[in-house]
Amino acid sequence: MVRQHHQLFVALLVLMDGLVASAASVTGWVIRRLLIEREWWPTQWEHYFKESGVLFAVPIVLITFNMFGLYRPRRDRSLFLELFGVARGGLFAVLVLLGALYVYGSSIVNTPYPDKVLHAWGLRLDAGRVQLGSLAVLLPLFLCVHRAVFRVTLRQLRRRGWNQRHVAIIGTGRLGQIAARTLMRNSWTGISVAYFIAHHGATRRSVCLDRPVFGGLADLERTMEQHRVDAVYLALPSSSSDSREAILATLEKFPVDVRIIPDVNPRHLPQSMAVSELDGMPILSYRECPTHGLAGGFKRVIDLGGAVAALAIFGLPMLVIAGLVRLSGPGPVIFKQRRVSIGGDVFKIYKFRTMRHVEDEQGDAFGPAGARWTERDDPRITSIGLWLRKSSLDELPQLFNVLRGDMSLVGPRPERPELIARFREDWRGYMLRHHVKAGMTGWAQVNGLRGQSSLRKRLQYDLFYIRHWSLSFDIRILVMTVFRGFVHRNAH
Repeated sequence: MVRQHHQLFVALLVLMDGLVASAASVTGWVIRRLLIEREWWPTQWEHYFKESGVLFAVPIVLITFNMFGLYRPRRDRSLFLELFGVARGGLFAVLVLLGALYVYGSSIVNTPYPDKVLHAWGLRLDAGRVQLGSLAVLLPLFLCVHRAVFRVTLRQLRRRGWNQRHVAIIGTGRLGQIAARTLMRNSWTGISVAYFIAHHGATRRSVCLDRPVFGGLADLERTMEQHRVDAVYLALPSSSSDSREAILATLEKFPVDVRIIPDVNPRHLPQSMAVSELDGMPILSYRECPTHGLAGGFKRVIDLGGAVAALAIFGLPMLVIAGLVRLSGPGPVIFKQRRVSIGGDVFKIYKFRTMRHVEDEQGDAFGPAGARWTERDDPRITSIGLWLRKSSLDELPQLFNVLRGDMSLVGPRPERPELIARFREDWRGYMLRHHVKAGMTGWAQVNGLRGQSSLRKRLQYDLFYIRHWSLSFDIRILVMTVFRGFVHRNAH
């Protein structure tokens, strides 16, 4: 029954996508007729189909969406990810449509009115460019709006008990209960937990989280036959992982979807895991740098542009600060210290000297009791140095570290190798901070975690940043830094 419902759902979605694609094509054509031909009604009825490009747009959109997997059931997929896929599929469909119209020799591309043009923004646009430009904007936009409305409506129906999909959870331990609570909490998915199956061979337990427990693994086959479900979530603790193969072999006898929930704390994962394949061998990406690829390239562009702009703004104040530091005591104006960035690479960070002697700054990194941070009201700090630290202006020379590529504008604050050697043993997941480039400011810093604040909290914020990294997140942190990232009571 569920599979029949899914087929009806896909058929309805295909029909609506086709209608939306038709609407976008016709709207683009209408814009062309109003702006170029200055006419509303065509002289012949077939022009509605030929000039609008509907006969090309609809099949191309539907085939493209099928290629991009936009008709697969993904109840637990976020709306943002779906809309991103729809926008990407819509833009790809536009490119394919342009190629098809050019090969066919359509009048949309080879406009029959070369003398009728539209002058806008210093451009000379003929009828074809006006129509295709409108279509390139309208098609992805219409499809995204349509899918958003469709998904929101469907989620509201599922919250009210419609279009439910019943699942069984194998595992009554901590992981199984987390899976059940997560599914119950996200009722918009329409996934309802029907019952549990214990991850032991047998059990006396009859109820778990107000859901029945139908025996253990020894009764798995009989339970699946007597209590049919649409899907099974395998939530085995690490101690029971040896039985996974036998369970999967048993589940192969039943036409149900199977999903595996790994017994891994997501705190220790920098981002969502992904599955790839190499020559038939499945590979699970457990951990990798989130800034690899095109997005990482854009991040570097933002770093370079932001560093140059900041130097232009703070160039003169930096010269004044340099003069004040020179007058505060002997030693260089710029203090260099070893820090660790992405991949464990060690570099020399630049800061304005804030202590009376260079040896004091070095002692700040490694004292008699081992590696430590600067104490509040440290007597070694100069008067100008205290002001620089409280205002974070002593960090401005790190803009040159950003230009060199040692650091980024946004990322976890770099730490000293001596401290890292200790923290990596005491704090699980600490080294995950080095899966991205160290930054001048970060998610922890704009939330007040600076100086001698809680290391546990700081690590949690850093891992949250790495796991949810995006260019928009970086921009958000930069904006927050302007308003509350310089002066803070924990800075010293």
